[in-house]
Amino acid sequence: MYAVIKTGGKQYKVAANDEITVEKIDANEGDEHAFEEVLMLGEGDDVTVGAPVVKGAAVVGEVVGQGKGDKVIIFKKRQRSTYKRKKGHRQLETTIKITAILPEGVDVKKLKKADKKTKSEEAVVIKEDAPKPAKKAAPKAEAAPKAEAKAEAPKAKAAPADAGNDDLTKLKGVGPAYAKKLNEAGITSFAQIAALTPEGVAELEEKLNASGRVERDGWIEQAKELAN
Repeated sequence: MYAVIKTGGKQYKVAANDEITVEKIDANEGDEHAFEEVLMLGEGDDVTVGAPVVKGAAVVGEVVGQGKGDKVIIFKKRQRSTYKRKKGHRQLETTIKITAILPEGVDVKKLKKADKKTKSEEAVVIKEDAPKPAKKAAPKAEAAPKAEAKAEAPKAKAAPADAGNDDLTKLKGVGPAYAKKLNEAGITSFAQIAALTPEGVAELEEKLNASGRVERDGWIEQAKELAN
């Protein structure tokens, strides 16, 4: 399936796993971004044209990097005058890898709410894991030895939540954001992906909103090699 999207006043024809360079989008590397202005969707002879956009459709991509384009020289000169001006400009650009094309009928607002909820949950986890400053007890004549003993006793550090998990970003087309979605769907190791049945694949793709992604990118074959 391919789609025609509009961003930054320009139109781009994209398909899954394509990398495109667009005018700067306010996002960090690894973040997901949804393009809501989808002008056309197509798969073979079946083409849907928007009026002007396809209602409910979206194209989701993962931010690969931020950078600048080639320098453009702007030179101005007035005839029969000493007026000359020369300036250079480099356009800020964002490189995005297309991860999914969501067809007509998908609620983009729910997708954004889910993404915001995931980021807020991540912020809460980071806040909980942050070490708390030790409270200083008021000096007491009798309880001083006990207070010193407590201060000297080292606190046991909690084991990280992802201990023992495999690095799912080694799979083709899986970035940090997609690996997080797999973890939320209960997939944390290569062995789990290697053992997926056709029914399990269909259930996983439904949770990820990415039909045909597992077979297209060959996750099961890669997972078997990585698990060994």
